[in-house]
Amino acid sequence: MTAPEIIKDLKNRKYKPIYLLHGEEPYFIDQVSNYVEDHLLSDAEKGFNQTVLYGKDTDVMTVLNASKRYPMMADYQVVLVKEAQEMKWGSESDDKKSINPLLSYLENPLSSTILVFCYKYGKFDKRKKTYKAIEKSGLVFESSPLYDSKIPAWVEGYLTEKAYKISQQAALMLAEYLGNDLSKIANELDKLMLNVAKGEEITLKHIQDNIGISKEYNVFELQSALGKKDVFKVNQIINYFEANPKANPIVLVLGNLNNFFTKVLAYHYVKDKSQQNLARELGVSPYFVKDYEQAARSYNYGKTIQIISYLREYDVKSKGVESNTDHGGLMKELMFKILH
Repeated sequence: MTAPEIIKDLKNRKYKPIYLLHGEEPYFIDQVSNYVEDHLLSDAEKGFNQTVLYGKDTDVMTVLNASKRYPMMADYQVVLVKEAQEMKWGSESDDKKSINPLLSYLENPLSSTILVFCYKYGKFDKRKKTYKAIEKSGLVFESSPLYDSKIPAWVEGYLTEKAYKISQQAALMLAEYLGNDLSKIANELDKLMLNVAKGEEITLKHIQDNIGISKEYNVFELQSALGKKDVFKVNQIINYFEANPKANPIVLVLGNLNNFFTKVLAYHYVKDKSQQNLARELGVSPYFVKDYEQAARSYNYGKTIQIISYLREYDVKSKGVESNTDHGGLMKELMFKILH
């Protein structure tokens, strides 16, 4: 099931006694757990029937004691264990004399308790008995990161749910600029919607005015200029970056360039260079394939590897290792090495 599907069931009061929300993408875990915390019980019911625990500060027995209580003046009680990856889950010895109290509960949970584990930034070990017990008695949801190529569609869907529209170019730029951190993207979109009338289409200008991405001088225009070996444009953009360091931090620029040239390297490996196959292999929208084609013509396989090495070298230097921290000077040096 997806996070929206789980929330739909919760809205329809189709509850499971145990939920394990785990995986590398925290956004969807937060989406479900926030709904559980905010909407499963009324404000009057929460006082006696909702318990929120944190993995680092709790233990198995505390979770069990909370879970084994019966609801007061309500049909259900909710026990929410946040940051469950920090909790010590107990031994799973095969010794029959060794009883795991948590496992015993997970195998026979109270139907009047809704126990939710939020296990972030990694996958729960599927080989464990606790995992299998939750899978049998409740519901397991794995929250996986979205591929970069799926982010623009996610942006469009997020805005559509809130009665907004966004141009394809604007969605693509947001995805490239903000990466695949969905929480960060959602936060920026929420701020953006405060400045755009509902129903209005969000454009590049809205993003430029509200998120701080310059239409002419941004990392995507830098990538394009480097791909074309447009020395004049590259220098213009780097000078703008130097004058506006807060809007264009070197760590963001280097990260995006590394991602760009890693895809250029992948382009050299791909045999089927049809646009559809390249988009799939590079994990980008077909709209951007032409940029990688141009860059691959400008930089052969050997030069591309050298550029990726430069990017790693200057990432270290930007952190002050064996170098000063004059980011403007470092970027100019790097651009010269890439272009020549």
